[in-house]
Amino acid sequence: MGKVTRHVLDNGMTVLLKEVHHAPIVSWWVMYRVGSRNERTGITGASHWVEHMLFKGTEQFPPGYLDKAIDRLGGTWNAQTFIDYTAYYETLPAQHIDLALRVEADRMINARFDPAEVASQRTVIISERQGSENSPMFWLGEEVQAAAFRVHGYHHEIIGDMIDLETMTRDDLYSHYRAHYMPNNAIAIAVGAFDTDEMLAKIRSAYGAIPAGKSPNLFVRPEPPQNGERRVRVERPGSASFLQFAYRAPGTSHDDFFALEIIDSLLCGPGGMGGGGTDNKTSRLYKALVETELTAGVYGDATPTIDPFLYTITMTLREGRTHEEVEAVFNHEIERLRAGDVIEAEIQRAKQQARALFAYSSERVTSQAMWLAWAELFAGYQWFESYLDRLHAVSLADVLRVANEVLRPQNRVVGTFVPTKGEAEAAS
Repeated sequence: MGKVTRHVLDNGMTVLLKEVHHAPIVSWWVMYRVGSRNERTGITGASHWVEHMLFKGTEQFPPGYLDKAIDRLGGTWNAQTFIDYTAYYETLPAQHIDLALRVEADRMINARFDPAEVASQRTVIISERQGSENSPMFWLGEEVQAAAFRVHGYHHEIIGDMIDLETMTRDDLYSHYRAHYMPNNAIAIAVGAFDTDEMLAKIRSAYGAIPAGKSPNLFVRPEPPQNGERRVRVERPGSASFLQFAYRAPGTSHDDFFALEIIDSLLCGPGGMGGGGTDNKTSRLYKALVETELTAGVYGDATPTIDPFLYTITMTLREGRTHEEVEAVFNHEIERLRAGDVIEAEIQRAKQQARALFAYSSERVTSQAMWLAWAELFAGYQWFESYLDRLHAVSLADVLRVANEVLRPQNRVVGTFVPTKGEAEAAS
């Protein structure tokens, strides 16, 4: 497997290239350094809406053309908006990757934002938010995140606040696009079956003439320290009760993030780079909460982010169980870990699980390209390449130190979802 090479074009676009020749395919990603964290009140959801608009065609590639063309070539294309970025990608047979280069170069500068399409997508995105609102966890997660971040842009959901979705204008969206979509605010990645020199020449040809823009003044406000536990309670129609603990956690570039990955594996089962996907029945909270039939499930999430974010642990309560009794058991397990009740063998098992998940999550060229782009965004692409080494360097002492710093009651938001079933609530 080839090494990663990093290049910067004259217009400021960062390019990462990695040759992988096990299959004749290439994945091409363009990731912009803008996400929902950079949205001011009034335009929350703009990054996600702009992502939608970039699929509505340009003069060169009219609406619907690329869906058919890429499908005909046996490829895939898509996009994703996250709190820290907006990204677009195509994975195609290697001999057709020129199309992907042309597509992303074109819509970097030539997206139309037709007013009729903006209006159509307003309806689509509002419906998307309304669909999410059918989930109790959407409501709970939104309230917990808003309580954890009162100043920082992480406080709102990626899809945006409903009032902003109803009032944002075409000019708001187009201004967001023009302010952030430029080569010097982009990270481009190719992973797959190509020759590095030839691919770099193609990229220079496709993107080199696009002028650099004025470097965006990204909207970011640091979150002040939290001075005590915060609690939120959501009461809405639903069929189950939920309990969520969200601890303020270090950003991904911080060394302590890797100790937090081990802590998550100990408490909730292996996750990390693999995003879950394996059995968590050996984890402490599964044994304490699920096996005792207090909860139907438990899962943790330590999401990689640019700025300090949240380590969340979420539980679905079994019918007849109370939030108070589940919280009591949860607190006992957290304090047991913080008091030092953990052995080296548990740490080593967590590391072995992480190695397997890492291999699984990065075996496809599309996944490798995504992770390289993401790592370059928040810490430099070497973060991805050194992930296992840094994880395996975590010591028992590191785990205990980070557990005591992060898993403090004063450092968390506790969210409860209480289902209601009355006609009045269901009609609201």
